[in-house]
Amino acid sequence: MHLPGRLRATTVGDLLGALSRSDANGTLELVEDRGRTHRVHLSRGRVVAVELDGASPSLADILRRHRAADDDVLRRSLLRAMASRRLHGEVLVDEFGLSPTVVGNALRRQVLARLAALEQISDARVSFRVAVRPPRGAVRDMCLEPREFLHGRRRARDRGAPRAMPVRPVRDESAWRVLGLAPGVDAVAIKHAYRRLARAVHPDMHPGATDDERRSLQARFIEITEAYRTLVA
Repeated sequence: MHLPGRLRATTVGDLLGALSRSDANGTLELVEDRGRTHRVHLSRGRVVAVELDGASPSLADILRRHRAADDDVLRRSLLRAMASRRLHGEVLVDEFGLSPTVVGNALRRQVLARLAALEQISDARVSFRVAVRPPRGAVRDMCLEPREFLHGRRRARDRGAPRAMPVRPVRDESAWRVLGLAPGVDAVAIKHAYRRLARAVHPDMHPGATDDERRSLQARFIEITEAYRTLVA
């Protein structure tokens, strides 16, 4: 199986199609020139997980959007998961009584949302690795079939189709200001500042926020994440 070395020569849809036809077991890795690394994990040509280096909808966001759990349950279960270092979905099923099917479907929607985000990347180095283990949250028992993850994906043969604009990256000189840091502090201080700010503005930590407030919080979270990536890339 041969894959193009750069994403600009193909599309995410074409890459996934080739891997699906090959019944591939392993990980498609996309590495942007700024250092951000994204991974799509496959088992026998089926997608089981997507790791996106950047902000993406959380499990709580998706469950809330589909009214599968109320804000109080999502807030308490998220805090419980963070304190115990367990998966949020696992805590929701084991301790808060949510249906495994409901949580599993939400996780599948999350994977699809992350695949859609990958389509906004204009270029990256492309590689396929067989020795990268999927993350703990992989949907092994409910993996995505090709008809699900290939449907609607842009292909290289699609000419003239409009492409969504990517999020404008934070400039280097403003990244320090976004994180509230003096220029030149070490990586440990950058990481501590990022974690503190990200926790403070993450939408899941504000269950009572209105839709407008959640959009504002999400935009701020993305800005903080972009600033962090700028400084540690």
